[in-house]
Amino acid sequence: MVAVPQKKHFIVIGAGIVGLSVGVNLLKDGHAVTVIDRLGPGEGTSKGNGGLLAIGHAVPVGTPDVLRRVPSMLLDPTSPLAVRWNYLPQIAPWLLRFARASMPDQVERIAQALSAILKPAVDAFQPLLKAASAQDLIQARGLLYVYETEDGFRRAQGGFEMRRRLGIRVDYLEDGAVRQLAPGLGVPVRTGVYMPDVQHCIDPYRLTRMLGQAFQQAGGTILQGEVRDFSMGPEGPVGVIAQEASHPCDAVVLAGGAWSRPLLKRLGHDAPLDTERGYHVMLANEIDLRLPVSAGEGYFSAVPMAEGIRLAGTVEFGGLNLPPNPARWDTMTVRARRLFPGLKDSVRSTWMGFRPSMPDSLPVIGRSASMPRAYFAFGHGHLGLTLGPITGRLVADIAAGRTPPIDIAPYAIERFSGARPNARAM
Repeated sequence: MVAVPQKKHFIVIGAGIVGLSVGVNLLKDGHAVTVIDRLGPGEGTSKGNGGLLAIGHAVPVGTPDVLRRVPSMLLDPTSPLAVRWNYLPQIAPWLLRFARASMPDQVERIAQALSAILKPAVDAFQPLLKAASAQDLIQARGLLYVYETEDGFRRAQGGFEMRRRLGIRVDYLEDGAVRQLAPGLGVPVRTGVYMPDVQHCIDPYRLTRMLGQAFQQAGGTILQGEVRDFSMGPEGPVGVIAQEASHPCDAVVLAGGAWSRPLLKRLGHDAPLDTERGYHVMLANEIDLRLPVSAGEGYFSAVPMAEGIRLAGTVEFGGLNLPPNPARWDTMTVRARRLFPGLKDSVRSTWMGFRPSMPDSLPVIGRSASMPRAYFAFGHGHLGLTLGPITGRLVADIAAGRTPPIDIAPYAIERFSGARPNARAM
């Protein structure tokens, strides 16, 4: 007879798309679940992300080509990849790991792991969208990359060919076909690359809040407060200590995004988690933009959303405390108006958020080998929206002792220490 896993009280730290997805999936298994965040649901990175369900983004951020161009890119504070110089000492160890992960053999391994977790991502989204009555917030129109130069396309082509080898649909288009998809373009296009299976969310903030409401309606609890420490027992955390009160529990899921590392250390682990500061600009939708368009040489995307067009992308390393660099908003806006001349000077809002990023582009998902009461779900980088629901399913499977739909070893916290991951049921 198969043993029925005992129902537990889980505390999930983090009320973004990842944390709420974990909470919903644990709740479905009959556990009591409390989500705690220093902000309200969706008020962090989930509020301002680029909105792409980027199921084709199986190529890691670090590649040999990116690595070759890093020195020149770092000299320009408005470049697609930039480092705030007063943060360089702190980010240097991360960058060294990033360089090692950008070697050809590592890129292939990482791409395989990304592909494996991306393939079930859309299916994992469906029950959450249904539970939140949010199906209308997702549009399936694909993603179009445009390259103005032969050199720009040549540098990117290896990544697209890798996607094809992994079974991802990629179509190369000439200028005429590109303009049928994006008639508002005002520049000559050398090559377009269309990925038809990419979807996008027209309001990521609303989606996350609706998911939070569905979680509460199903019996989950959401509390606002900053988690500072844990009450510990022989097998790990038996309670969470927040700024206002202590909360007893049977297990903890750390899904605190870019703020996870201090708490991770309190749980006896560490990982090279840092933050890529992501910027977005919201413009009025004054052009015929029917699907997300990514500027291949500009490293940003223009995404049609409910409130206008969101320009998002690029990477800045500057930690959690430095103020935004307004020049990055200005540069993205100027480049977008060059790409789409119909855009006017009608900036509706600007935003900066913190992507929780690992140097190998893989999230940390799993259960502690040394503290069976501790689970991890952080470090999703550019793929938090895409991977939130499948991460929730994986954590619930591990907690229940079910065999996950994919091999979770590549995402284990132990990859940084050499220990074996713990997938035993509680």
